[in-house]
Amino acid sequence: MISLKKICLGLLFCCAISLNGYAQDSSGTDDLTFTEIKPEAPDSTIKAADTVAKIAAAAPTTIKQTVTPSKEEHKTLWGIFIAGFVGGLAALLMPCIFPMLPLTVSFFTKGSEKGRAFRRAALYGFFIILIYVVLGLLVTVIFGADALNSLSTNGIFNFFFFLLLVVFAASFLGAFEITLPSSWVNKMDANSDKGGIAGLFFMAGTLALVSFSCTGPIIGTLLVQAATTGALLGPAIGMFGFSLALAIPFALFALFPSAMSKLPKSGGWLNSVKVVLGFLELAFALKFLSNVDLAYHWEWFDREIFLSLWIVIFGMMGIYLLGKLKFSHDSPLAFISVPRLFLATVVLAFTIYLIPGMWGAPLRSISAFLPPQETQDFDLYTANLLAGKQAETNDGPHKYADKFHAPLKLNAYFDYNEGLAAAKRLNKPVLIDFTGHACVNCRKMEANVWPDKDVYKMISNDYILIQLYVDDKTALAPADVTITPEGKKLSTIGKKWSDLQARKFQSNSQPFYVLLDPKTEALLAPPQGADYEIANYKKFLASGLNAFH
Repeated sequence: MISLKKICLGLLFCCAISLNGYAQDSSGTDDLTFTEIKPEAPDSTIKAADTVAKIAAAAPTTIKQTVTPSKEEHKTLWGIFIAGFVGGLAALLMPCIFPMLPLTVSFFTKGSEKGRAFRRAALYGFFIILIYVVLGLLVTVIFGADALNSLSTNGIFNFFFFLLLVVFAASFLGAFEITLPSSWVNKMDANSDKGGIAGLFFMAGTLALVSFSCTGPIIGTLLVQAATTGALLGPAIGMFGFSLALAIPFALFALFPSAMSKLPKSGGWLNSVKVVLGFLELAFALKFLSNVDLAYHWEWFDREIFLSLWIVIFGMMGIYLLGKLKFSHDSPLAFISVPRLFLATVVLAFTIYLIPGMWGAPLRSISAFLPPQETQDFDLYTANLLAGKQAETNDGPHKYADKFHAPLKLNAYFDYNEGLAAAKRLNKPVLIDFTGHACVNCRKMEANVWPDKDVYKMISNDYILIQLYVDDKTALAPADVTITPEGKKLSTIGKKWSDLQARKFQSNSQPFYVLLDPKTEALLAPPQGADYEIANYKKFLASGLNAFH
């Protein structure tokens, strides 16, 4: 019993990490065409089409990259499934579901042979999966594929998701309960009295409705995360993983009913599970607020503020686990169990780990979730890391340098044409970094791979770095506004660069690294996405230099 509690509480922490563990690697590119139109060219549409044709002829290797989004999407869907499955395991420990497990299983096994009991429980589990997968598909149908692609960077949606997760957190912390109308539950429960397959279906529906006060925040968080990845089937896959984790125990315990005796008894520890999840919901809500702040250049929710809030939240979680912080609905805690002590130790150790980040420590294990290092006001790490390493430049301020700041104080360009012209002038190859404010993999690459001395040297001295933010909401100057051959107006920085990536390189995932010869705009090496192996990234950069020279 003790060991199972320990495993269950450990799964909670894993659930929290996994809910944000899959990257938002789709950029919100609902437009898939790009054409650069120069103001002085009245026949720009025709010239743009010719330019695209010439680029395709000069760099046929770009066609090979059409498989890249597919591979990235598969990785994302696997991550969503795992997050959903772990979320389902956490939901099993909720006070609304865990006590129902032995009651439901006994209903299947009472007076029935083992084979029939297993078949009924398996069908019951199938209906649980069906109900939740249909819910996930409804999210896709209601929002649509294009809307899902844009959710990750839409300011209104991100702010709404921030408020939504705060509400979920408050519910788990005991401020109120999120419940569905009682008439729905009563009607579903009445239908569950029917025999046969229909009765099992309505039993599964009753479970979904009755447990909504506990599972609703988990489901909501999972759907938000799945939707903001941009993956079309993300919500359905997430719900499949979630419901599969819920359904498996019912079938297994119907097959092995004697194993029910080894489950821990219900008690106050179930409420502690809710409270811990409430703290985690509150912490992860801040990521959505950070996305809005970065995309719209508010510049008030920087890295220090984000970290200070996380330090307080996780510190309070550790204190709660030690029994020193109590809520009105908590049961009296006579002593601290060993699993709870271990979990409190992990949480408090994590809190202490966060503290050096206030002075610029990279915190590489969670760098993907934090605002960029360059938003740090007091940064001892970067200054010490780059002492004597920066290449000197005298080319004056770059376009959009007032809005974007390159990581590690690299001398980056933020406009494609300006960077290309500088590369031609200096006779250096180009490294294009298609990135985004909401891209967690981008932050991880910048914190874990780019600081390597050899990688940094090549990017800083041997390449011209062009960083193009595909999710930025800044309006373009009238002279920079682009019209596609199809007549679509691209009026923001993010739309312009996301369109360039989609048309020229057949990709819409970030990060996406492209090595170009500035004179011919031909690829020097096949483009690639995130690769956290420093040796592989060095090889990638070196191959571009060898091809250029």
